[in-house]
This record gives sequence, C-alpha cells and structure tokens, in this order.
Amino acid sequence: MIIANDSVVQLHYRLSDENGLIEDSNNGEPLLYLHGHQNMLPAIEAALTGKTVGDEIELVVAPKDGYGERDENAVHSVQVKHLKGAKKWAPGMTAVIETEQGPRQVKIVKVGMFKADVDVNHPLAGKTLTFNLKVVDVRAATSEEIAHGHAHGVGGHHHH
Repeated sequence: MIIANDSVVQLHYRLSDENGLIEDSNNGEPLLYLHGHQNMLPAIEAALTGKTVGDEIELVVAPKDGYGERDENAVHSVQVKHLKGAKKWAPGMTAVIETEQGPRQVKIVKVGMFKADVDVNHPLAGKTLTFNLKVVDVRAATSEEIAHGHAHGVGGHHHH
C-alpha cells in the first residue's frame, strides 16, 4: 500500500540539526500518524506521499518549512505560578504553560520571585533540520481514526 491521505503510517525517524542528533526513534517504538490530517510537518507529508513500506528518505527542512524562523521579540513575562514542570526555575530550563491553543513549551530566560521572562519560540525554530525516515508500515485508517483526525495504537494517540 502506498502512502496517501487517510493512510496510517508507521515510521522510524532520526532528527538532527547542524549540531548533531536531536532525536532517534530507532531504540523504541516507531512513530504512528494519520497522513493528510496535519499531524506532521507539511514538508514531511509531501516527501512521504507515494512512498511504501521499506522506503527510506533523507529530508532537509529549512526553518520556513519546519518550525519557523526565530523571533527575537518572542519573550513574554508570565507569573511563575503558571509554569509547569519543576518546583524551582532557572534560566535555560524548559517549562510548559497553558495557552488558548493548548500547552506550549517555553524556555526560561530570566526568573524572579513572582514573574519569569520566557522565550515562546518553538525549541527547533530557526534551525535547518535533517529527517532520516524509514517507512515501517502503511495501512488504511479506520473510520474512527479519520473522524478523530489522528491514528490510534502504539506510537499514536490513545483514548482513555
């Protein structure tokens, strides 16, 4: 079966930037996603369309096609009580804050007693990324997966 919209794709990936390896799924479960439902960077979906089990690709993604350019003005002041992930904060640490769009990772720039300055850029913003992808499995999505907009099962989304 070839990868097309409404395919559930299982793949292993290695993600690196100019400084080296960032993430590697080969030591664990493959990633599972529903193709054509914005669950993956558009550049990755475009590169995988038409591929099949066993295919391997290397894809270099520029910041504009990945997680965007860094915005040096994207530093916001938030109340320390809204930071999640640790009890004590220091510059350079990663925290999670709740936004109107859901949870978001931020990097602590400066921290005071009640307020912290946080960088809201995506951690991979401004980076040229290299994805090494290997297609492990492709199957047709179930009607439930299509209705929910994501794949179900190991490596995908679980409902509890």
